[in-house]
Amino acid sequence: MAGSILIIDDEVLTLNNLKRALEKDAYEILLADSGEAGIAIFKKHRPNLVLVDLMLPGINGIEVLKQIKAIESNTVVIMITAYEILEKAVESMKLGAYDYLLKPFKISDLKASVVRALELQALKIRVSETVEYEKGKYFFDKITAYNKKMIDILFTARKVAMLEKTTVLITGESGVGKGILARAMHYNSPRADEPFIEINCAAIPDNLLESELLGYEPGAFTDARRRKIGLFERADHGTIFLDEIADMPLPLQAKVLKVIEEQTFTRLGGTNQIKIDVRIITASNKNLKHAIETGEFREDLYYRLNVVPIHIPPLRERREDIVPMTLSFIQDLNRELHRSYQGVTEEAATILREYEWPGNVRELKNIIERIMALHDAEEIAIDYLPQEIKTELHASAPEVIKDTVGKNEFITLSELETMYIKQVLKHTNGNKSLAAKILGIHPTSLFRKLKNIQ
Repeated sequence: MAGSILIIDDEVLTLNNLKRALEKDAYEILLADSGEAGIAIFKKHRPNLVLVDLMLPGINGIEVLKQIKAIESNTVVIMITAYEILEKAVESMKLGAYDYLLKPFKISDLKASVVRALELQALKIRVSETVEYEKGKYFFDKITAYNKKMIDILFTARKVAMLEKTTVLITGESGVGKGILARAMHYNSPRADEPFIEINCAAIPDNLLESELLGYEPGAFTDARRRKIGLFERADHGTIFLDEIADMPLPLQAKVLKVIEEQTFTRLGGTNQIKIDVRIITASNKNLKHAIETGEFREDLYYRLNVVPIHIPPLRERREDIVPMTLSFIQDLNRELHRSYQGVTEEAATILREYEWPGNVRELKNIIERIMALHDAEEIAIDYLPQEIKTELHASAPEVIKDTVGKNEFITLSELETMYIKQVLKHTNGNKSLAAKILGIHPTSLFRKLKNIQ
């Protein structure tokens, strides 16, 4: 079944005609010839969608709408009305009706409205079902922060999350966790039970981005055969997260600025002003001030977005977070991959701390997941680490030795070995086992050499 529909109308001919038309599309149809009967059927069967005639004997369509919404607020209701009482249809929209159809209407228009309405309901149900899961997944406490800057960032984010309308601009390199912070702010805010809509402005072609954000009416352009609800409208009462905002084309930036300031917009090809209530969070891995100087980003939009700026530092600048973050990933991935890892060896942890992480948190998580997917073990050991990480650590120590040798071309081989051993030990924070692996010798040999050095 495609879904269940309750039709409430006092005209038997209308009921039967609509029933036959909609059953062809596999909908389960329920019929009621009065408002009272419709409410009783609704309470018993809880259909996905209700078609209600405004002019009913007994309680009218407006009252039926109110009672249905009081029983189940997520139910989608479409009103049927004559042109003479159009103002009542407008009133019903304010009370929560999804749409209205003017008599006489085409069956094709009815079916299109039903399809759109059920799509919207499906979205609301998915949001409702996942919101508790998302809240748990994106608690601020689940974001690893031992670094002082990150602790301060989370303190700010917690405070700002509770401010319903304040816009936030999150900056930082790709992979530092801008999207995770945006989600945490939404799911720990008064809007947590409403939609969180995310769009990457760099991932959608310029000519499609506007229609994705604003939606469009039938005939707005070639192939626009039916109305499309845009992301701003889908985010109503919730949060919209505009990632990589710097890649938004200039003409669209002007329209987005208007949406943010007025909380209204018009679908492409439409004339009606649509009122929304959304919170705006944006992110960028680019320098927006530089983009303003080069004419690629609007200065007025920047200041409208930059009410609360949050800059997330790269992972290499918060090395104290790397191992705790690794342990957190291990805990999560144990459940996903059905593994039983207990942690990471001291030698592997040292290398993880020393690596530069050009891909930031995303790279760290991907590497941990790769290791756990390929190796069924109890700990992440140094042998499991990708070669590029170990190669970087091996390559970094000789550079200092090279500089030192350049100062004295008559240095002896024994002195060079001593200097190199000391440099490697410094690089491993005194970890002799790890230093021996880097040097390619047995730990006993290293201990013997250290005795001679001392």
